[in-house]
Amino acid sequence: MNEVGISDVIGLIGVALLITTYALLQFDRIDPKGFWYSFNNMIVAILVTVSLVYSFNLASMVIEIFWFSLSLYGVWKYYTRKKG
Repeated sequence: MNEVGISDVIGLIGVALLITTYALLQFDRIDPKGFWYSFNNMIVAILVTVSLVYSFNLASMVIEIFWFSLSLYGVWKYYTRKKG
């Protein structure tokens, strides 16, 4: 059986945050255009990427790069909407 390392734990924390954020969205507890939705997704991408650095998978890494980029865009959009 494979040992669970710190990078796996970090990745699993990211997955837990992803599931929590998705549940909050489905239960109308979080606004998909709000700060926390995009911010949580950005943190998820970072945490899952940490696990991918140690156990690389190209397809998953591509998803995480886009996930992070789009989440960063969402955070930026939140702040630009708020100012305008």
